[in-house]
Amino acid sequence: MTTDLPLDQVRTLLSVVDEGTFDAAAAALHVTPSAVSQRVKALEQRTGRVLLLRTKPVRPTESGEVLVRLARQVARLERDAYAELGLSGAGEPTRVSVAVNADSLATWFLGALTRLPPRARLCFELRREDEAHTAALLREGTVMAAVTSSPDPVPGCSVRHLGRMRYLPVAHPRFAAEHLAGPLREVLPEAPVVVFDRRDDFQDGFVRRLTRGRAQAGVRRHYVPTSEGFAEAVAAGLGWGMVPDVQAEPLLRAGRLTVFAPDREVDAPLYWQQWKLDSPALAAVTEAVTRTAAEALHR
Repeated sequence: MTTDLPLDQVRTLLSVVDEGTFDAAAAALHVTPSAVSQRVKALEQRTGRVLLLRTKPVRPTESGEVLVRLARQVARLERDAYAELGLSGAGEPTRVSVAVNADSLATWFLGALTRLPPRARLCFELRREDEAHTAALLREGTVMAAVTSSPDPVPGCSVRHLGRMRYLPVAHPRFAAEHLAGPLREVLPEAPVVVFDRRDDFQDGFVRRLTRGRAQAGVRRHYVPTSEGFAEAVAAGLGWGMVPDVQAEPLLRAGRLTVFAPDREVDAPLYWQQWKLDSPALAAVTEAVTRTAAEALHR
């Protein structure tokens, strides 16, 4: 098996993944579908691995994800080199793709992007994803960087600790009086609860810790899949929930929320993972994100 990877074949693989079909990739590359198929097959023979699942749309295998990520990184380096050389296309803004969880997006993350100078000419493509799942987008090569809950670096990425986001167990005062009067271990598993989406385990985890694994959050659940909407749903009295302290504080001052379990806040560690690339654009974003996180998050 030869070890060199022809870039035209790697780029073709990326195009198939991005476009979803061999025909669409052929149209994007201005070649025939047969040429696309031959390039992918040649790359699979060269690597000795199946790289694509021939579904609709096609999906990369685990080995395919490695080469897709490589293709995106090469494209990033090429654009940076063109910009530094002042060649054609250098006037186009640089696009930086980042995966970020909803609570960070609603509280501190956008402030980091405003710190970047206009002369940097950056455009951001933000992918909202739960912090426990953002690493998957890095692994697939879909994004260049991510705010994640995992300290374990994705292959080809570096990782650094950003800080901890603090969550408070809160409810509307009237809701707390009606549903949470009594020993919390007994009443909390029966009370209505607000949950972000069906992958959100945060409220269940809080109840499991409170009850030492004997129960989880109640079956009466309201799914509210936006950070702002989640906090507002809790403040409106639909159920209890874990709300970031930054969002909870003004609602606590206004009397719309109360902390029903003092001294039981939960700190969720956040990390910044990024491609290991010598990219000026990515370096500038990383510096702004880490500075802002140091000011906004708990250490």
